Amino acid sequence: MTRTPARRPALAPRLTPGAGGVAGLLAGLVTQFGLDGLPVRVRAWDGSEAGPATGPVLVLRSPLALRRLIWHPGELGLAQAYVTGALDVDGDLDEGLRQVWRAAAGSSPSPVPGGRPARLPAAAWAALRTACQLHALGAPLPAPASQLKVSGRRHSRARDQVVIAGHYDLPSEFYRLILDPRMAYSSGWWDPDDRAPTLADAQVAKLERVCAKLGLVPGTRLLDIGCGWGSLTLYAAQQHQVQVTAVTLSAQQGAYVTRRVRDLGLTALVDVQIRDYRDITGHGYDGVVSIEMGEHVGAEQYPRFCAALYDHVRPGGAVLIQQMSRSGRAPGGGPFIESFIAPDMHMRPVGETVSLLEQAGLEVRSVEAMREHYVRTIRAWQQNFAARRPQIAEWLSPEQIRVWRLYLAGGALAFEQGRMGVDQILATRPQS
Repeated sequence: MTRTPARRPALAPRLTPGAGGVAGLLAGLVTQFGLDGLPVRVRAWDGSEAGPATGPVLVLRSPLALRRLIWHPGELGLAQAYVTGALDVDGDLDEGLRQVWRAAAGSSPSPVPGGRPARLPAAAWAALRTACQLHALGAPLPAPASQLKVSGRRHSRARDQVVIAGHYDLPSEFYRLILDPRMAYSSGWWDPDDRAPTLADAQVAKLERVCAKLGLVPGTRLLDIGCGWGSLTLYAAQQHQVQVTAVTLSAQQGAYVTRRVRDLGLTALVDVQIRDYRDITGHGYDGVVSIEMGEHVGAEQYPRFCAALYDHVRPGGAVLIQQMSRSGRAPGGGPFIESFIAPDMHMRPVGETVSLLEQAGLEVRSVEAMREHYVRTIRAWQQNFAARRPQIAEWLSPEQIRVWRLYLAGGALAFEQGRMGVDQILATRPQS
């Protein structure tokens, strides 16, 4: 007797989306996740639309956008879909992110004012059924080419070199298009009394503020750890005749600063070194500075970093760090930042950083919050980016351009909403 094999029950029939189209199906699905409706208008590949009538439109160009979200729900899946072009934003990207973030913050599984708790098991099954209906199920897609791939022990010298190269070793010509003329890739300081400040003004004000806090005078010996494109190094040497040792782990940055030192006739004042901060050998500096480099050190290595700051400055000398801060949630910056920008970044509340500096033996003298200044700085970078898109396309691939658009928009929003901060911390090494 021949037995007919038992059929496996289908997860869901492959149905057409119906009168509401793909967008209508998605609008019905989001209520399963605790939302009252789509936070932004959605336009799907079948031409259907749903959601608010005004504001940015989220454009789903193919089912591949949904497949990305199935395998990587949330921020990473959205980022992968966006940078590969399967998902786009028609309208203001910043406002689109703002609305999506606002909706996500109100969709907590626990009861929150104005939001309903999501029934996660039911929501997951509903999402799976909808994906099947829309032919979005399938094997995981390969990671985008622009997504950074690192391996090895976290914060080993070799891995740190790869991580830094992945973000900073883009051509200097690209950074020149979006930054100020001095190439400062960090928050500026915007003078509230200046009626028409520019990005260049804000960066000069920041550089002069750093020099003043460190008490730099002609002949002062300064160690610049993580010198970037040399904005502070060159400014201190040119404007204050300071002897600067500039250290960077980026080959592109090291080569650029070396050329600028030669072109400006500063070879007698500036020594550029391409090396890990753990391999710096000099001691007895009058000042040590690190502008937005400490975020890349990592939680486990940060006490060692603080010890290095203490060891390299002379007794009575000053240490200044400008560093981004973040609450305990997502100290790496979130899935997008950790996958596309800085895989091993680690930020902490500013109070914890102050404590670590004190534990290393330094006396903290002042902390200046600059969060609002970073919003204005990034907005200025965004304006440059938008105005110079044709030139940028000569240096970056279309996918890299989308990564940077998302990076700048998301960064500005994080500082605007207070999810990230940035501070200048001044400390001294006691005389005894």
